[in-house]
Amino acid sequence: MKPAVNQKKLIRLNKYISDSGIASRRNSEEYILQNRVSVNDQIIKSLNYRIDPETDKVYLDGELIHPKKHIYFLMNKPKGVVTTTSDEKNRKTVIDLVNINEKIYPVGRLDYNTTGVLILTNDGDFSNLLTHPKNNIQRLYEVKLDKPLNDNDKERLLKGIYISGRKGKFIKINFPQPKKKKSVEIICVEGRNHFVKNMFRSVGYTVTGLNRKQFAGIKADIAPGKYRKLSQKEVSLIKRNYESKI
Repeated sequence: MKPAVNQKKLIRLNKYISDSGIASRRNSEEYILQNRVSVNDQIIKSLNYRIDPETDKVYLDGELIHPKKHIYFLMNKPKGVVTTTSDEKNRKTVIDLVNINEKIYPVGRLDYNTTGVLILTNDGDFSNLLTHPKNNIQRLYEVKLDKPLNDNDKERLLKGIYISGRKGKFIKINFPQPKKKKSVEIICVEGRNHFVKNMFRSVGYTVTGLNRKQFAGIKADIAPGKYRKLSQKEVSLIKRNYESKI
């Protein structure tokens, strides 16, 4: 008689694929719907399908999937580096700065000359957690402007303005040195490309320097261009704070 399956061991098929580091859970669902995934030589079409990771064999396009150990890095991104895994212009990427044999990718992106906190991982679910708009992940930026920010424009940025047909706003705006209003700190929850620069541009300012000082509670506590592993405590705290929101 075949032993009973321990239901607690069963996991969703899309999670298993995501855990392998191949793709995010969303992309894993697309693979299933495209009939590209099979379990024990049977093509699976249901997104609710669960497997026993200890006994079932999962294939994507006929290739056996092997779950990978999740890894998480914090980088203090320097200027002059692109936030991608490869670049058609052969510019240096953030991946080039990490000495590791395993495949990882950046969570979100920072502009070419924007510096600061960047997380890299092979965990698709974790990446989705940090980029999902509904999670309102806080980002703290240090911003240098071409001219002092006046009170009227500060209020407009806090109340919200429209960029490309969508309203955006800053949660907080502070002046680290009250007499030097060309240097500001802002907190926002938006992850749109060039969001901070476009917000200031819309009220007549040019951003001359941008540094992401904090992301999801993680600070850049290392030198520019350096990286370190995120501790299990840091990873667990992020998951605990945001997983329930999706």
